Amino acid sequence: MKVLGIDPGTAALGYGIVERTGGRLREVDHGCLMTSPDLPLPDRLLAIHALVEELLALHEPDLMGVERLFFSRNVQTAMGVGQARGVILLAAAQRGTPVREATPNEVKSAIAGYGAADKEQVQRMVQLVLGMSELPRPDDAADALAIAAWVANTDRGGALATAGVMDRAAVAPITRGETSYERAVREALATERAAKRTAS
Repeated sequence: MKVLGIDPGTAALGYGIVERTGGRLREVDHGCLMTSPDLPLPDRLLAIHALVEELLALHEPDLMGVERLFFSRNVQTAMGVGQARGVILLAAAQRGTPVREATPNEVKSAIAGYGAADKEQVQRMVQLVLGMSELPRPDDAADALAIAAWVANTDRGGALATAGVMDRAAVAPITRGETSYERAVREALATERAAKRTAS
């Protein structure tokens, strides 16, 4: 199975392709698309869409993993990531490539064993998991490889949820009971409230 992982963003978009053969994972390709802040947003989104289309055509992955927008204190950053995710998901839909989504904490927990792992820890674990001779760089590409490895290790014939509860609500009833995503959001909000209380 071949998986394309994407770490979305309008300024920098990381991508990574991994292949699983039996129980073994290996890195196929990785990199980062940087778009100039001087370009109008529509042109940046077009460049992102073109890159994802090219990667899908070149590698023909069985699945695509995309980082889900978790939450951000910077609304402008969150909007940019959301817009990039939109064109990425569009490219996947146009090729008929199934998409799997995960929050950064879910991926970090799976790769590094710790949801708050820093960039260097993620890079080292990705290098180890994929048997790479060097640390994957830049950070965005390492994150994309981590997402791809997460998908390759957790997907079991479509058993993995393909969208967050908010997205899924448009096409199917919301199932009751706390999901891992909802639990992660609740814990993150509790941590943020505790930090604000400590600071004041």
